[in-house]
Amino acid sequence: MATAETPRTPLATTLRRIGALAAPYFMHSEERWRARGMLLVVIALNIALVYVLVLGNQWYGRFYDALQNKDAAVFWREMGVFGWIAFFNIAIQVLKFYITQLLQLRWRTWMTHSYLTRWMSHNTFYRLELARYAQSGDGPPDNPDQRIQEDMQMFTDYTMTLSMGLLNAVLTLVSFIGLLWGLSGVVSWSLGGREFSVPGSMVWVALGYCIVGTIITHYIGRPLIGLNFRQQRFEADFRHHLVRVREYSEAIALDRGAPVEHGQLNKRFGSVLGNYLRLIKQQKNLVAFTSFFGQASVVFAFIVQAPRFFSGAIQLGQLMQVNSAFGRVQDALSWFVDNYDRVAVWRATADRLTSFEAAMRAHTEEAGEVERSVPAGATPALRADGLSIALPDGTALLANTTLAVQPGDTVLLQGPSGSGKSTLFRTLAGIWPFARGQAQVPQDAMFIPQRPYVPDGKLRDALAYPEPASAYSDEALRQALTDALLPDLADRLDDSDAWSQKLSGGEQQRLAIARVLLKKPSWLFADEATSALDAEAERTLYRRLVEQVQAAGGAMVSIAHRAAVGEHHGKRWNLVPEPQGSAARYRVAASEAA
Repeated sequence: MATAETPRTPLATTLRRIGALAAPYFMHSEERWRARGMLLVVIALNIALVYVLVLGNQWYGRFYDALQNKDAAVFWREMGVFGWIAFFNIAIQVLKFYITQLLQLRWRTWMTHSYLTRWMSHNTFYRLELARYAQSGDGPPDNPDQRIQEDMQMFTDYTMTLSMGLLNAVLTLVSFIGLLWGLSGVVSWSLGGREFSVPGSMVWVALGYCIVGTIITHYIGRPLIGLNFRQQRFEADFRHHLVRVREYSEAIALDRGAPVEHGQLNKRFGSVLGNYLRLIKQQKNLVAFTSFFGQASVVFAFIVQAPRFFSGAIQLGQLMQVNSAFGRVQDALSWFVDNYDRVAVWRATADRLTSFEAAMRAHTEEAGEVERSVPAGATPALRADGLSIALPDGTALLANTTLAVQPGDTVLLQGPSGSGKSTLFRTLAGIWPFARGQAQVPQDAMFIPQRPYVPDGKLRDALAYPEPASAYSDEALRQALTDALLPDLADRLDDSDAWSQKLSGGEQQRLAIARVLLKKPSWLFADEATSALDAEAERTLYRRLVEQVQAAGGAMVSIAHRAAVGEHHGKRWNLVPEPQGSAARYRVAASEAA
């Protein structure tokens, strides 16, 4: 789902954002000294490469003079010199590429681990999704998976490539501008009886040529920043919906929803295609100008220096030196022209990562508004005081609520659909950010959500999740599956599969119950944990769950709409609607089971 983030930001702001994204690795990480050392090596190799280019320019003068003078001895000597220059050029290029790629890889690895750690900490991944679906307009960032996987790869790649390219351009400019100044000579002319002279004429020509080119390039290419930003977002939205179709393939097939989903996919791909067409049209204009700009520069120096050559003021070797030096200076001054489209992608990527970083920081700082603690004592109980729960849009569901569950209790939570029963469970679990108050929840508590998560891979790992399967014996794993009425899976512990697609809804619920029977928690919170089961299976499994928690000295709280589930519970919590104008929509009415 897309959000309306603003892609256009001032260049100074973008540079500050890029610096803020790069600083943690190079300034504060545990790898900072290694990273700085590798960066210095890359810089040193860039300097060495520019020095080799200067040697190559000097070689041009001697070589072409030898051709003009038909001096065979000098010709063959310079061919040998060229071999050494070419060798060092190749060696430096290869070494620079290798170290740059290693540094980029290490940087991306560190950034990915850092962002993954923060995204997965404090349930930030969950809070971002809640906020994203609750807001419209300038809401939280879309597609965090794409930002972590693709944007970080692009950011580290473009930052290293562009920054080293800019450094190379600056070094080349510093190294060749003096050389070009000396080779250009002085251009003199008379006007109105007065003599005028311009030293270093080719330097001024190169400067003017590149200033004009840069202004025109910026004018043509400016829309690319926003177009690249939106292209990344549309591509991610299209990919996200493809994943959703795959995940919900059975439900879509049963609902005969393929045409609808096909239409949705076509709509999202239409956004990808439409924006990409606008992008390539803008790139076409940019490529047309930069190609003309580059081709014109090939002969520009020859045209300007031709009068001096034909007058005999300079030899062929010096003409070739001037052309080579002009080309180097012009390339350096044209760095912005040549890299405008890449800079546009770089800025868009930095903006996306910055917004993701800010969103994670904001949602981490607001985490844990409910003061949650573990009760003391040999027989801990659950208690909540002053509990107020709201929806992401601010609508109050419960206000100043007090709840208590003692060991041995079995409580059934009921109420109208959408009244906040599952949200109350999320609050007690400590993951709901839109709640306030105090809650004491026994440490040995386990929650079964409406839709249990079943990871792909080996069945033993899916059963023991999130703990490692090695913590349990094969006998215990098989027994848990058998007790959860999944005996056919007991001998398939080492089978690998996409279990969320392979198992039916009822089998997935029984697998979640098998986890409970395996781990034997004292306290259990079950949210519609048997809604996909038949009555007999539901009765059998509920009896086993209640027996287990009571034997462990704990309690069980359930959410269920089926009346038959009530026979397994001794108490009721009913969410009763409050009159309009009250502090909250509902209140909890506690009672004994009938």
